[in-house]
Parts: sequence; structure tokens; C-alpha cells
Amino acid sequence: MDLYSIGEMLIDFIPGDVPGSYLRNAGGAPANLAIAAARCGLDTGLCCSVGNDDFGRFLLDTLRQNGVRALRTELCDEAVTTMAFVTLTETGERSFTFARKPGADMFLRESDVKESDIREAVIVHAGSCSLSASPAAEATVRALRLGRQLDKLVTFDVNYRDMMWPGGMTACAAKVGEILPDVDLLKIAREETALFGGEDALPALMEQYGLTLVVETLGSGGARGYFRGREIRVSGRPARCADTTGAGDAFWGAFLSLLRFRGVTRAEELTEPLIREAMTYGNVGGWLCVQSKGAIASLPSWQEIRRHLA
Repeated sequence: MDLYSIGEMLIDFIPGDVPGSYLRNAGGAPANLAIAAARCGLDTGLCCSVGNDDFGRFLLDTLRQNGVRALRTELCDEAVTTMAFVTLTETGERSFTFARKPGADMFLRESDVKESDIREAVIVHAGSCSLSASPAAEATVRALRLGRQLDKLVTFDVNYRDMMWPGGMTACAAKVGEILPDVDLLKIAREETALFGGEDALPALMEQYGLTLVVETLGSGGARGYFRGREIRVSGRPARCADTTGAGDAFWGAFLSLLRFRGVTRAEELTEPLIREAMTYGNVGGWLCVQSKGAIASLPSWQEIRRHLA
């Protein structure tokens, strides 16, 4: 298995064509990431908790249809499948309202994280949403620490969602800070840098936690990488934006896929030219994703990305 992803898989309700209507879509950043990487040619698996309901069965079917292994197939009886209602602006920017008091994604447990799955993987990935509530938080910590102990390439997406954190940015930053010593590659959106003191604080964050690479996504402005004291910048591409949901996951899925195409298994194998190539590849993935609605429906294949690389 190339990629082990852990965290929330949920229902995204995105606005329909009729005012006040919503369309059901599969979503959740770790799930989007696993599917994005699978469409780029990687062997991927997702460890998640979904409800014992029609939505939960729909989500597990979505994983199977996209060639992603469901690493926890037991359905959750403690809560219904988590739902997110997405509001889109005219420019495609989105905000979320979550039905999660509680939601099934929160009931992922440490026992669901199998050492054999992580031992088989090359990359271990998680995001902050699953750190926001127990027992999913403890399961996520276990996966990341096993990844570190087993010398895997560990990646993390800050992916801050205000409604999931009763203590706001301060609570999220504190929890993320606990797991950063186990992380090699950190993905963070420009607006999320405020959690750690802003863009100027990112080099110090890297030094504090021993991060090998930080990639800051800049929306239409492309992306910026921080690596060995240098900045690596990839410019954005103009696009007519329909929906930004999943764009960061499309970027990161393509980015990690390119690293695997080049044979990377450890952070020590990264070089500046390789990072720039992966950022360029990921940038095209995100650019393609924003041009249509729905996160998973918009995630591009490696063939689509390569067709637009020139």
C-alpha cells in the first residue's frame, strides 16, 4: 500500500441548481486525499468511521468504486454519519455547517488502527479534524506515532474547521503541536498560518518540530514550499472557479503521488527539484478540481493532470 490515510469521511451536501436545495456528495479531507491519490495511480487505504445508515453504506461504496481500501468496514451504531452542509459564494469559496453532535467520524478508535496496515504502507497521512474529538483523536495520534516509529513518510494537513473546535484556533494549534514531532511533511493553507503566528513564523515552526517540508497552498496564487532554508514557489493558473471544496486534497494527492512515482519512501530522499516538480503536479490537480462542483467528483486522474502539465 502506497498511502494510509486516517480520519473523517462524511457527507458533503453542496448547493443544487434550485435555490435552497442540496446534493449529496461523499467528502471529508482524508477520504478526498485517498481517492485523489488513487486516481493518480497509488494503492491507497482509508481508516474511517461511518454510520450504520444509508449514508454510511454509500460512503463505503464510494471507496470501493474508487479503488480505495476501507480499512475499517464496521459501521458505527453510536451516531449517524457525519454531515457537512456547504455554502458557496459566487466565486466558489465555501464555508461549512456540520451536523456532528456527535457524528460517526468521532467514533474511530485506537483499536481500529492496525500496525500491520501501517507497516505495509509507505506514506501515513492525517488531518486536524480527527484530532478535535475523542476517541478519534487518540486513534489519529496512534497512527501518526506508529508511522514515525516504523520509519514511514508521515504527512499532515492542518485543514482547520472552526465549527469543529470549541476552543477555536488556540485549541487546534495546541493539539496539532502535540503531533508535529511525528510529522515529516506539513500542508497548510494561507489562512491557516494564523494558527502558528502567520507566514513569517513557518520557518521557526519547522525548526521547532523538525519538519522536513512545509507546503503552503495559496489558492489562485499557487503554492509555496519551505525546505532547507529556501522557498520554492509555484505560480497559480487562472481558472473559472465553481467550487473550491477538495482543491487542497487534489493538490496534496497529486503531490504525494508524484513523490511515489519518483520512488520516494523517506523524507531524507527529498530534493528541491523533486519538490518543485511535485508542487507543479499538485498545482495542476487543484486547478482542475476547482472548475466543477463536488470534491470527489472533481478530483482529477493522473492522465488529466499530465495532459495539462505542458
